[in-house]
Amino acid sequence: MTMASDPNMIPQTGLLSSEANKAAALAAYGGVLTVDLDAIIANWRKLEKTAVPAECSAVIKADAYGCGAAQVAQALNKAGCKTFFVATIEEARTARAAVPDATIYVLGGYFQNTGEHYAKINCRPVIGDLNELAEWDVFCRRTGWSGGAAIHIDTGMNRLGLTLAEAQAIIPRINAGDHGITLVMSHLVAAEQLNSQINAKQLAAFRAIASEFSGVPAALANSSGIFLGAPFQFDLVRPGAALYGVNPTPEADNPMQQVVDLKARIVQTRSIERGETVGYGGTWSARRPTKLAIIAVGYADGYFRAASSNDGTRGAEVIVAGKRCPVAGRISMDLIAIDITDLPPNAARRGHMVTLLGEGITVDELAHHFGTIGYEVLTSLGHRYARVYKGGNVVEPLVKPEPAKAAEQPPSPPPLEQPPPPPPLPG
Repeated sequence: MTMASDPNMIPQTGLLSSEANKAAALAAYGGVLTVDLDAIIANWRKLEKTAVPAECSAVIKADAYGCGAAQVAQALNKAGCKTFFVATIEEARTARAAVPDATIYVLGGYFQNTGEHYAKINCRPVIGDLNELAEWDVFCRRTGWSGGAAIHIDTGMNRLGLTLAEAQAIIPRINAGDHGITLVMSHLVAAEQLNSQINAKQLAAFRAIASEFSGVPAALANSSGIFLGAPFQFDLVRPGAALYGVNPTPEADNPMQQVVDLKARIVQTRSIERGETVGYGGTWSARRPTKLAIIAVGYADGYFRAASSNDGTRGAEVIVAGKRCPVAGRISMDLIAIDITDLPPNAARRGHMVTLLGEGITVDELAHHFGTIGYEVLTSLGHRYARVYKGGNVVEPLVKPEPAKAAEQPPSPPPLEQPPPPPPLPG
């Protein structure tokens, strides 16, 4: 088990054992977020097996959905994952430091004058606009860069991507050869809905256009799309949330292992009389003499205020001494009150840890109380927790490389001074 580096962590000394040093370091935090890298690997392998013979990549954007991009990328790469997707160039730098030899795609697209950044870390833009494609062409012709790019085609999301007509217009250019396009992709609108007519419509549209990109691998399926079956899997699948334990099949049981365990410290216990209120606004009142535990986590740590309780609505629950106990009153920025009246005496005391995620409380359950989806729960987990990683042969987080420290293959092109306006697109 490895703890992520943190400048605020209590330094280890030779006066204490390794375990004592770890305990001392954890005591400085109100909460401990544990990421099970072996569970992430197991989830990836399950998805890979489901998608055979398609390649199974991994989406590690947003710091691997809050789980730590460097640690997750390293663990999955050692397990056999060769292709990763991120959202920004900055995220690509983190990924490149962790997995020097992997293929990395940047979903956020290409902007003029950013080609040098892509080249220096040898990653590939996902191009979803004709202007982007023209600007990318200018950069490649001027510098000789041949690092590759993906083409994103919109088949119904109406967000990013070339229209079907625009994609059709560049087919002659692609089929002429030496185009540098290494992937053609689209994104499903309603993959988690097994009987959605949108899925069939998108599949038909993408199959038709992708077949015209001669020799270029194709990718359509996200986490849920993998479970729609072989017709949706093409050459490569792009799981994201499912890797981190979110249910990709919400109409059935979750086939994925839970990845995140979140615990918080009790900072105080107190007793109140019947009729007294708890928290801001006094919206929750005790219906009996009540014992409370106050824990050191709040909405600033990603535990949403929406999970509060009041006199008419039960909120979220946490596990205290092995038993579910309800939130009492409004969740505040740094603190949550928990009703522990039904626990045995001394079962919960100051300094004890309680479980917010884990021990049967899933990401999807917490998302229900938050009024959102598991994706937002994971990506909102705060940075005031001590972060602990287990499994996966994890090493300490890597320092992100400076842009000047480039991957040496292919060689970095010279910087552009004044790129000319993009030329008219062929075809």
